[in-house]
Amino acid sequence: MKVFVTGASGFIGTAVIRELITAGHQVIGLARSEKSAEIISDLGAKVILGDLENLDLLKQGASQADGVIHTAFFHDFTQFAKAAEMDKTAINMMCEVLLGTNKPIVVTAGILGLPLIDGNITEESKSQGIPRSSETTALSWAEKGVNASVIRLAPSVHDKGDKGFVPFIIAQARKNGISAYPGNGNNRWTAVHRLDAAKAFRLALEKSARGALYNVVGDTGIEVKKIAELIGEKLNLPVVSVSQDESAQHFEWMSRFIAFDSPATNFKTQEQLGWKTTRIGLLDDMDQNYF
Repeated sequence: MKVFVTGASGFIGTAVIRELITAGHQVIGLARSEKSAEIISDLGAKVILGDLENLDLLKQGASQADGVIHTAFFHDFTQFAKAAEMDKTAINMMCEVLLGTNKPIVVTAGILGLPLIDGNITEESKSQGIPRSSETTALSWAEKGVNASVIRLAPSVHDKGDKGFVPFIIAQARKNGISAYPGNGNNRWTAVHRLDAAKAFRLALEKSARGALYNVVGDTGIEVKKIAELIGEKLNLPVVSVSQDESAQHFEWMSRFIAFDSPATNFKTQEQLGWKTTRIGLLDDMDQNYF
């Protein structure tokens, strides 16, 4: 299968490309710079030079391919509304091209903030009023007949080279001289190794089940306090509970995200995709590779 991958030079996208090519697929990767193009080309993929705001190129990539994996996102969380709108527009443009075909598109969304069902986020938990509308946008196209499915990623997709939430938490601990956690710290985060996540993307593309929601999590619920304790131990810093106001000061733009309690299960995802995690968990990965 010829697969168009957005965000192809990124932390997740590069792992997805390797996974696809290893499985015998051809890849066309969207690159926003010459440097990104070189990364994608070195992985063995063809390149389309452009970004999420080049809508004609998104349409071109989707029309040229047999399937699409959309991992790109504008990762400036200080401009989250702008990022969410860019993502929604990009999904709309690609799905418009795919309407009337059976070509699959796998869209990336997130676990954080979804409602709990009997104490956990399950595949039946539905997005309600979350600013990032990736999931609801993809599902609206699935209802129109587009072969769209959704990968819901854990907030921490971890491995060497991670530049996401956890490295930011570590940086803030260094900056402020404490390893902080909000309140009593018993709210839970999920995590998944990026190589396990990449396999899930490939399987979702190959299974191409219209309207399917996949919970791509490995660690199903790590207390935020445990993450803070590990950071404190590794950096030799005091581990401190912070109030809501103090959390906003310490974590800045991330204060809202770190307060979510979002434990999740992945039973249906494992069953539907034949997928299971085989890599180390977040705390072990942090201990070995993040300091």
